[in-house]
Amino acid sequence: MHLIAYRKGLLNGCCLNKICRNEIFRRGQWLQMWRSKTSAPKNFKDYESTRQTYNPQVPLHFNFAKDVLEQWETKERDGQKSSLPALWWVNDEEEVRWSFEELGFHSRRLANVLCQVCGLERGDRVFLILPRVPEWWLVNVACLRSGTVLIPGTSQLTARDIRHRLQVSGAKCVITDETVAPLLDSVASDCPTVTSKLLVSHRARHGWGNLTQLMGSVSDEHVCVNTGSEEPMTIFFTSGTTGSPKMTQHSHCSYGIGLTVNARYWLDLTERDVFWNTSDTGWAKSAWSSVFAPWIQGACVFIHHMPRFDTSTVLRTLSSFPITTFCTAPTAYRMLVHEDKSRFQFQALEHCLCAGEPINPEVMWKWKELTGLNIYEGYGQTETVLIAGTFKGMKIKPGSFGKASPGYDVQVVDEDGVILPQGQEGNLAIRVKPHRPFSLFTEYTGEPERTAECFRGDFYLTGDRGLMDDEGYLWFVGRADDVILSAGYRIGPFEVENALIEHPAVAESAVVSSPDPIRGEVVKAFVVLTADFKSRDRKELIQELQIHVKSVTAPYKYPRKIEFVDDLPKTVSGKIRRVELRKKEWERKTS
Repeated sequence: MHLIAYRKGLLNGCCLNKICRNEIFRRGQWLQMWRSKTSAPKNFKDYESTRQTYNPQVPLHFNFAKDVLEQWETKERDGQKSSLPALWWVNDEEEVRWSFEELGFHSRRLANVLCQVCGLERGDRVFLILPRVPEWWLVNVACLRSGTVLIPGTSQLTARDIRHRLQVSGAKCVITDETVAPLLDSVASDCPTVTSKLLVSHRARHGWGNLTQLMGSVSDEHVCVNTGSEEPMTIFFTSGTTGSPKMTQHSHCSYGIGLTVNARYWLDLTERDVFWNTSDTGWAKSAWSSVFAPWIQGACVFIHHMPRFDTSTVLRTLSSFPITTFCTAPTAYRMLVHEDKSRFQFQALEHCLCAGEPINPEVMWKWKELTGLNIYEGYGQTETVLIAGTFKGMKIKPGSFGKASPGYDVQVVDEDGVILPQGQEGNLAIRVKPHRPFSLFTEYTGEPERTAECFRGDFYLTGDRGLMDDEGYLWFVGRADDVILSAGYRIGPFEVENALIEHPAVAESAVVSSPDPIRGEVVKAFVVLTADFKSRDRKELIQELQIHVKSVTAPYKYPRKIEFVDDLPKTVSGKIRRVELRKKEWERKTS
């Protein structure tokens, strides 16, 4: 594990497995003095009044580092902010805490490395692949300060993926660690725009600048670039149903100001909160909930760097640290609820959220049994901020992801952009005319046709199918390409998965379409069994599950095919890759 030298001395560190008595006492004091739990909103009165009054103003110029982070630095120095750190990072060996002042100190040095050593100019692109290590946050802030455009990537990318991203983006600088550096070197000759390579490591590598050493050689004085609000800030590569991944571009205001909706209303954060979001650093959700949203509110960003997701470690961390707010993927919650609740006490935890895919009502109930807390679901995508969600004070309807967030007019429309009646399935869409929300992505960079395909009439189409009930609650049906058409019926996978998860034999499931000579498509379920049912006769169990689904949902939705698997393919952020299962299923037809 690389733990770079400048973390020592200036920063506090301790071993998690051998924590000193003073550290235990300090945490105990934090837990004892923490406010009493409440489900009442801290930042707003109620959803309806917030929606009516929400009207953020976008200035001509905006830079998150200057206009937000430096303001928290000033408040911190003046004693006008809580004593919680800006960043609190732990792994199994060390603990790091940075104040906003320390975050500013290090990020200014890194901004000088980018500008002075690497020769980058405003608007140049920086390709970043790092796991959940403190340097990832420094690069984010340094790019903001220098006006360079950040392109995050996941550590799971292959050499081919990296080559494609570097070639189409024209990135001039790459930053990574020892694990990914060989992949970058293997494609470097095919990527002539790359002029600088920075390595996060305590060892040297030929052709690479050592990030730590370079930061120690430059000044900590840096004047933040006065970026325009609409100026490009970041680019995320997002996969579509066809073609290569698209470059989704966001401006300084779309995330830097737009994510106020997430921060103040959905997450309901304050400067006295410690917020743990488990998203992988390669995805937009990490920018949402590990950078912009918490720091808009001056909250503490908490990170536990685990080699892999471990349920006991997660629950032990939630019990041991004063984490007040927790957000993870529904898949993670499904794993967590199987733990023995008697082993843990969640004294500080008071607000739990999920996003990324729909969450099963059964899991929500089990989590409340475990912690005493509801899970507030949110819905959004790389191209947006929070589109809709369940907010504090709002009635929670299990299975619904809530109502439109302030700032977005969300409707269900047909293929021509015409609003459909309540209760009728259609395309989930955001109104963009006569006023386009500033918190929407700018474009798919370099692909005007693919950008234009997202719009119908007065609306931006999310690519998801859903419906709105008579109270304005939105219900997810599935991705447009996930919806199953069987003998004239339209079947959303989530409905079938919800039914399956209620059976004690089912630990997890994923539902996709499977080719059928008579019906065209039928419902197929891939099922991961719970331990108690793994020895059961499989034919009998298939019949039992089919009967169960018929008993809890419309009979035509039952899975005519069921395959038992040891695990389901997932992204690094925990989303089930139904597209992979569906592809394999349809490839079988042609083989």
